[in-house]
Amino acid sequence: MMFYGYHGVLPEETKLGQRFVVDLSLSMDLSKAGKSDDLEDTVNYAEVYNLCKSIVEGEPKQLIEAVAEEICHQILTVFLKVEECTITFIKPDPPIRGYYKSVSVSLTRGRK
Repeated sequence: MMFYGYHGVLPEETKLGQRFVVDLSLSMDLSKAGKSDDLEDTVNYAEVYNLCKSIVEGEPKQLIEAVAEEICHQILTVFLKVEECTITFIKPDPPIRGYYKSVSVSLTRGRK
C-alpha cells in the first residue's frame, strides 16, 4: 500500500511530505473463512487499507517506528480475528546525505 504523509524529523519532511509504503501481513485462523466463503469469517482488506491510510495520512510523527507501531496497535485493536501483524514501513528516497533507495523498519506484534 502506498500513501502520502508528513512524518519525519527534518523540517522539509513535515512541510513537503513524501510517499510511504506499507507492507503488511496479518496472521489468523482462516479455516472457517476457507470453508464458508463468507467475508464475516475473515478480515475485510478494504477496511485494513482504510485504517492504514488514516494513520499514514493522519497526524504526523517524527519516527517511522512510531507510525509502524501505531498501525500494528490499531490492527490488533480493531480486527479481533487477527492474531499477529507484521509490518515493514518504508520511506522511499529519504532526504538524507548519501544514496538510499529507501529506509524502513519491520516489526511484528501479536496477542499475548
